[in-house]
Amino acid sequence: MAPIAIVYAHPYPRRSIAGKALVEAASKLEAVDVRPIYTLYPDFDIDVVAERAALERAKLVVFLHPIYWYSVPGMLKHYFDVVLTKGWAYGEGGGALSGKECLWAVTTGGDDVAYSAQGRHHHPFEHFKAPVEETMRYCGMRWHDPFVVHGSHECGPAALADAAVRFHRHLQDWQAKA
Repeated sequence: MAPIAIVYAHPYPRRSIAGKALVEAASKLEAVDVRPIYTLYPDFDIDVVAERAALERAKLVVFLHPIYWYSVPGMLKHYFDVVLTKGWAYGEGGGALSGKECLWAVTTGGDDVAYSAQGRHHHPFEHFKAPVEETMRYCGMRWHDPFVVHGSHECGPAALADAAVRFHRHLQDWQAKA
């Protein structure tokens, strides 16, 4: 089985419902390493060596988190800053992630209508992915279309279960092709 690293960045993992369901679904697959960074590093003192080793072992890296103010949670931004550095992830002597595949898996509070020209966010969700996508492309990673669960705060148990099944299948299909 092709190894997958999931960098899970939920600031309140015990309160998470949607993210937790996605992590549990993914964890049923073989060769999945879930890195719950808020749990592992509550003081934000990230073990860079351990995180780099996890990323190096993976063929697919998944960044899974809720959208916070149109972006990633603070810990994940810090993770990018200290783990994905020049000389390791990019630049001269870098390239550790080059050719690896990347999936951005996110949950949003707003439904898909909220992420439209007419919705409260005034733009489709696609417009908000550029900073993460370009960061990963800069590191030489192959970007996949994001896996998005819209309206995660308000979706019922059936919709949440469906999202978890879809996420599991998405990763399973990737492993079958890798």
